[in-house]
Amino acid sequence: MNKYNTTIGIDLGDEYSAICELDSEGEIMEQSKLRTSQEVFRKRFKSMDKARIILETGTHSRWSSALLKKLGHEVIVANARRLRMIFKNENKTDKVDAQMLARVGRYDVKLLSGITHRGDKAHRDLEIIKARHFLVEQRTSTVVRIRSVVKSFGHSLPPCGARYFTKKTREHLPAELEDTLGHLYDILELLNEKIHLYDAQIEALSKSDYATETQLLRAIPGVGPLTSMSFILIIEDPYRFAKSRDVGSYFGLRPRLDQSGNKDPQLPITKCGNSMMRRLLVQASHHILGNFGPDCDLRRFGMRIAERGGKRAKKRAVIAVARKLSVLLHRLWVDGEIYDPFYNAKRRGEVTP
Repeated sequence: MNKYNTTIGIDLGDEYSAICELDSEGEIMEQSKLRTSQEVFRKRFKSMDKARIILETGTHSRWSSALLKKLGHEVIVANARRLRMIFKNENKTDKVDAQMLARVGRYDVKLLSGITHRGDKAHRDLEIIKARHFLVEQRTSTVVRIRSVVKSFGHSLPPCGARYFTKKTREHLPAELEDTLGHLYDILELLNEKIHLYDAQIEALSKSDYATETQLLRAIPGVGPLTSMSFILIIEDPYRFAKSRDVGSYFGLRPRLDQSGNKDPQLPITKCGNSMMRRLLVQASHHILGNFGPDCDLRRFGMRIAERGGKRAKKRAVIAVARKLSVLLHRLWVDGEIYDPFYNAKRRGEVTP
């Protein structure tokens, strides 16, 4: 039930934002634009009666929602992924988007799947991890570029990971390509150096500000400071989930559903939520199921799926373990319990080391 007489939809833009203001009957009271700045927003919304204001997730939604809440308004930040009716509109404009946000917010706020922005400290610390992730992506694309150029000249470089690429391949670089690709190797060296600095910064944070939480999570094989810190900072409040099993869906590790009548096909995962965290969970899953992964409940669970055979059995096992790992991480965080690698095996009476 909307207790406010006015509902406002704001489509945030880098320079200007479109506004649509509806009265209690759903009639348009105002459609306009204003500059996207804190000063302009404060001046526009400070003196007006309290209203329900609908924004969409984006670059400016964090500061604007905080400002509008401080001015006394009810602010709902709509999940852009869920609000497909805007993206699929054939007459999509900023003006139309603002009106759609206002009308949906006036009708039923649950349709907006409102989100809550994380606190300032968590936001700052998470940006460290995001910056590292950005540099890792740049390193990977640079390595791919070098290998591609070398192949086009009829040569090849030894296989190795991106982290050790410069040390293990530079001496194998054809002399004719030294002037062409030498600077890219220099860039890779710099990227490695900066990534190492970010790793040290993340490690330090995990041992100081987040020591209690990360110590619990890092007991799981394959979960290091990067994965544990990312998990903690992205979720921030573990009690936002009623059940730990919801965390797997939150990170897009649940299979999509398209059930109709007797049809219930097996579909790929949704891949919604934070892609960086999903990738880290999958990497940890690969470690657990790999040749050096220690025996534990998670490994046994994944191996049972992989042993069923089939073309995609191993891939399904990796995703299933990643999903189960996300649930376990959340459970340990909430309960504060010490990780027991054979908790489920003991309950079933299975043989444990």
